[in-house]
Amino acid sequence: MIMATNQASLPLLPLPEEWTAEKDFKAIGALTAATKRNIEPVGRHFLAYARRKRHHRTFSEDERIQAQEDVKKVEDDESSEISEPEDALMLQREAKDWKGQDHYAVLGLSRYRHQATAEQIKRAHRKKVLRHHPDKKAAAGSTEDDSFFKCIQKATEILLDPVKRRQFDSVDENANVDPPTKRETVRGDFYALWAPVFASEGRFSKALPVPGLGHADSSKAEVEAFYNFWYNFDSWRSFEYEDEDVPDDNENRDQKRFVERKNNAARKKKKTEDTARLRKLVDDALSYDARIKRFRQLDRASKDARRLEKEADSKRAAAEAAAAKHAAARAQQAADDAARAQKADDKKTKDAAKNAAKKNKRVLKAAVKEANYWHRPADGAVPPARIDAVLSDVELLMATVDLDELAAVAARLSDLMAAGAEPDALHAVFQLAFDPLLADGRLHAAQLKVFAVPGPATA
Repeated sequence: MIMATNQASLPLLPLPEEWTAEKDFKAIGALTAATKRNIEPVGRHFLAYARRKRHHRTFSEDERIQAQEDVKKVEDDESSEISEPEDALMLQREAKDWKGQDHYAVLGLSRYRHQATAEQIKRAHRKKVLRHHPDKKAAAGSTEDDSFFKCIQKATEILLDPVKRRQFDSVDENANVDPPTKRETVRGDFYALWAPVFASEGRFSKALPVPGLGHADSSKAEVEAFYNFWYNFDSWRSFEYEDEDVPDDNENRDQKRFVERKNNAARKKKKTEDTARLRKLVDDALSYDARIKRFRQLDRASKDARRLEKEADSKRAAAEAAAAKHAAARAQQAADDAARAQKADDKKTKDAAKNAAKKNKRVLKAAVKEANYWHRPADGAVPPARIDAVLSDVELLMATVDLDELAAVAARLSDLMAAGAEPDALHAVFQLAFDPLLADGRLHAAQLKVFAVPGPATA
């Protein structure tokens, strides 16, 4: 290949007048000596050139052969991981019936399904495109249409979109594991038969991790936690994928709203039916689980043992209670006898105190009468008001002081009256009795009529 080049000579621009590099230039080092090196041609472009020279190929021939080898290499690399026979009926599917197709089977990922990674989906798509691209089939002389290629594209679109893939996984019946029958469970291994069923259902759980079914030696706490998880299962399954298509035209809004309501009602119904189905599945597994039966037997035996122990404890407690009751009755009898004796003594003491108090009160009343209610004889007979006033104060005194204080006051008054003391001396004894009551607040001056103020009270 000969390439023509055009060269042009342009003069250098003159240096500015203020340039002073030659005058101000200072060398700070010297250039090193040149080094001779051998240069080898390398790189993919050189290799492509060498390949073309060796095989005497043109550019177009080499690119076509390399593309074929790349396709074969991709198919060989991925055949071990993504290799499923293609069903003849699946190859004849109509692209417009994309909702009814198994997207994982279309891409050859049936054994991975919801566990397939985005990288596996991309590689499977690439492999299918290389095999079923319309241009490749046309070049090979095939007259088949591109319907299956459109199915491949739709499957890839669904599975690479997290929201759409979740909707499809929600209704992917090919990923379900049917529960074994009662006969199969009785004859087979319960854990090997039912573990895949719960593993399949667990893909719909919002709560992670999903507990496993366990084994025959699982503890009671583990088994109860497993069944509690499934009886309170929180599923993200939504069933939008099976919705009827909503019209996109703006002219028929009523029809659009009708279809939306219909889809919502259908989703709720399917959700309710799925919840009931899952509940029955868990009920069946619980009824077949030998561990539950064993735990119930152990619980029943434990309850029986506790019942027998409780009965023995009851009999022992009854005997002890009877003995204690008999002892308590004897003790109560003794206590009652002692109480009656004490009551009699207390009554005697109380009666004696009451009689002494009455006697002492009579002494106080006799003293005020002896003192003529502290009224001067020269003034004539004692007015009733004076008598009432003095007796009112004396009643307050007798009601306020205790028996010992009352006895002390009565004793002093008796001694004075026996000695023929003057009324003022008797008044002084009363006043001495009232003063501490006024001081400590047991009585107030406003309550008294005669003894509110210390001193002689002769009127």
